[in-house]
Amino acid sequence: MPQTSAGGGAADSEVRTLRLFVFALFFMFGGITSLNDVLIPKLKALFTLNYAEVMLVQSAFFAAYLLISIPAAAVVARIGYMRTAALGLLTMTAGCLLFVPASSSGLYITFLGAIFVLASGITIVQVVANPLISMLGRPQTVHSRLTFAQAFNSLGTTIFPYVGSQLILGSLADGGGANLSGSALKLFRSEQTQAVVHTYLGLAVALTLIAALVWLARRKLTETPSEMPTLSHYMSLLKLPRFSYGTLCIFVYVGGEVAIGSLIVNYLMQSSVLGLGSEAAGHHISWYWGGAMVGRFIGSYLLRVFSPGKVLAFAAAAVMTLLFISANTTGLVSGYSLLAIGLFNSIMFPTIFALACEGLGPRAAEASGIICVAIVGGAVVPFLTGRTADLTTLKTALIVPAICYAVICGFGMYARRPAAYVQH
Repeated sequence: MPQTSAGGGAADSEVRTLRLFVFALFFMFGGITSLNDVLIPKLKALFTLNYAEVMLVQSAFFAAYLLISIPAAAVVARIGYMRTAALGLLTMTAGCLLFVPASSSGLYITFLGAIFVLASGITIVQVVANPLISMLGRPQTVHSRLTFAQAFNSLGTTIFPYVGSQLILGSLADGGGANLSGSALKLFRSEQTQAVVHTYLGLAVALTLIAALVWLARRKLTETPSEMPTLSHYMSLLKLPRFSYGTLCIFVYVGGEVAIGSLIVNYLMQSSVLGLGSEAAGHHISWYWGGAMVGRFIGSYLLRVFSPGKVLAFAAAAVMTLLFISANTTGLVSGYSLLAIGLFNSIMFPTIFALACEGLGPRAAEASGIICVAIVGGAVVPFLTGRTADLTTLKTALIVPAICYAVICGFGMYARRPAAYVQH
């Protein structure tokens, strides 16, 4: 991957500016990702989908990580971090614009296509952002710095669902198209998705502006292009037990986190839980992601004091406990124990990422490409959870993410001691 350094004479000033750009990237891709949790109940109602079918929203979104991550890492090697970030932002813009023809078509599959393109851009940005924030500071504080950067990701995931639930779910029709068919049904769906179109057009404008700013700042980071790694070069990293176990944990963590977030609206609408309407339940998504934001600010301190592995194991065990409580209670206890999971999710992604990449040195950027492939867990685990919900109940389906967090708990204990530097 490219060798990097902050350009110019005022290195500290350049590093601070670059950190601000990276924080903005975390904010945007986090917020847009969390909007899927608002889209899911909207599309479920309009297209009369079961849980497994509507979870294809997450499958389409996170499939991009499987297909795009390694090519994105290769692009970083060729043109550098900042130019690749601008490319990713423009790809996200294209995905947002595709919601216009998707709405006009009135077909579910066209929405999945738009979501995939949008996610492809997010994948490119994320391949850049994780290793870049690791480089912009001292190696001793990388765990804390990644967690702090993820707090801006969580700020986006807290704000976007609240606003999105008002814009998108506030216009959710209650069975209005149940008796329609043919062209009338197509027109109804097109009209009902205008709120979705307007939301994503606004995001397209914001993304274009950020892409322009990133492009103008591209020379603040001095980069020397390197040869694009081969597939065997990437695969050699997976022979390292700590890295391969960490990669598995990214798969199950993203899958578990996304599965829970995707079900929150429908879960809280159940009469045995809170019995809320769709818009009110949508507002509660912000509690889930807001907990992650608060937890990341707290976690950035705790990770300086305690072993990151032990903090990770404790957080995973706490999530398993909360899932058990939610599945076996009713009312406020059931609803808010599920929402509280966000607090403990907070430190997981950056901590797993940093623990998995610990000791890899200059190969950390290549490792980021592989780890971003593992984010495809967000395409697999939510679908399995939705299928389980269709066959049983939403409460019973919580066992799927619970298994995921058990794997993470084991990794935390395994990686509780610092890794030795790997010779390259």
